[in-house]
Amino acid sequence: MNYRHSFHAGNFADLVKHALVLWLLKARQAEQQSVVVLDTHAGAGLYDLSGDAVRSREAEAGVERLMQSDGLPPLIAALADEVRAVNPAGGVRFYPGSPLLIARHLRPDDRYAGFDISGDVASLLVDALRRYPNASGRPGDGFKAVLAEAKAGPADLILIDPPFEQPDDYLRAAETMLDLVRGRPDVTVAIWTPLKDLETFDGFLRRLGTAIPTVVAEARLRPLANPMKMNGCAMVVVNPPAGTDAAAAEICGWVAGTLGETGQKSEVWRP
Repeated sequence: MNYRHSFHAGNFADLVKHALVLWLLKARQAEQQSVVVLDTHAGAGLYDLSGDAVRSREAEAGVERLMQSDGLPPLIAALADEVRAVNPAGGVRFYPGSPLLIARHLRPDDRYAGFDISGDVASLLVDALRRYPNASGRPGDGFKAVLAEAKAGPADLILIDPPFEQPDDYLRAAETMLDLVRGRPDVTVAIWTPLKDLETFDGFLRRLGTAIPTVVAEARLRPLANPMKMNGCAMVVVNPPAGTDAAAAEICGWVAGTLGETGQKSEVWRP
């Protein structure tokens, strides 16, 4: 696997994912006194945008434009506040990934465990979470590790975010979700996917089925005409908390409408 999230950190897809993850965490916290969050593909936790991201320029078209924008809707403004928090000297050098965003908002009885298959990345994750006693990062196959964690103890919010470079990533993401929610209507699973072409995405949704309550939130920055490009992204939320549809519409609408090209579109729907 040659995927490195540091190359893509802070792009438009991160804004969609992280703004909605923040909202989902707070929604689950409003429902219960303790929340356990598990993360299959946690990444490094904190990204230095003066590194790999300079070459891709994706952060320039994503988080940098976010931080230059006025009149942000509340859920996008909440993510901008998190970016400011990790850049106390100003500017946009650092970008927080899901582990750090979540760790910063854990209550005393909450817990987060994130996994990364790369030992080097997992070491960076451990360092990023060192200040947060209720959050841990570990090396390992996240699909297997999260299933084991969920079977051994409580799990309330689960994030599935593979790079979708391996041939079986879509299949494993779908099967992991189905294993996690089988007999457990109380667990919320959020799966991030790229949007390259409709055939691949529709096939993935068919694997998920329609028997479980699901919200599909799409942000398309350009028409899905070139399957070699990430033309947009989607968050698929299974067993969504009340209010997920409106939250996702606010986030995807801003990202597509502000950062998208001609032909941009956002849509939130239920299969």
